[in-house]
Amino acid sequence: MFLSINPENPQPRLIKQVVACLQQGGVIIYPTDTTYGIGCDIFQRKAIKKIFQIKQRDQRKPFSFICNDLAEISNYAQVSNFAFKMMKRHLPGAYTFVLDATKIVPDSLSTKQKSVGVRMPENAICQAIVRELGHPLVTTSANASGEATPQDPRDIEGRLGHLVDFVIDGGISMNEASTVISLLDDQIEILRQGSGDTSWIE
Repeated sequence: MFLSINPENPQPRLIKQVVACLQQGGVIIYPTDTTYGIGCDIFQRKAIKKIFQIKQRDQRKPFSFICNDLAEISNYAQVSNFAFKMMKRHLPGAYTFVLDATKIVPDSLSTKQKSVGVRMPENAICQAIVRELGHPLVTTSANASGEATPQDPRDIEGRLGHLVDFVIDGGISMNEASTVISLLDDQIEILRQGSGDTSWIE
């Protein structure tokens, strides 16, 4: 289903409709502050498996997930004082931060080294969904692995709409993914340069 949601003031009724779908194991495509993402409730294993199939992605390469705030991130990742300061300074924003996972994170979303990627996009629709859901939302770009992500949600709906429950129209997106930064062992390492500015990293 193609669902238009106000990108500045998301309608609560529509957000609740999307979240009800997620709670029942649904998969959605939704806007972030970078590209459109494919997502599901992190505790819905079948939905996560479905996203791996849609992406045609190796299951040894786990997805990142979106949290509502820094307090929620600390439930799912081990956040040192250093990491907290870095994330507080740059989130919400176009970054994925890599941290050590806590035991609550499903195995399918952590690496063999038990690390995870966490996001807090600066996007009102995305934020409203995660806040209403009450726990993190899986995130990965809305494309097959190795392909470009369309910026227009109508194009995404044409390609992937038959594979998901909702394609949320939040306007034209950026065409560049988030910047991925590792904060493991309190060391800053750029793993992927994306749309997030890294001039603050020496």
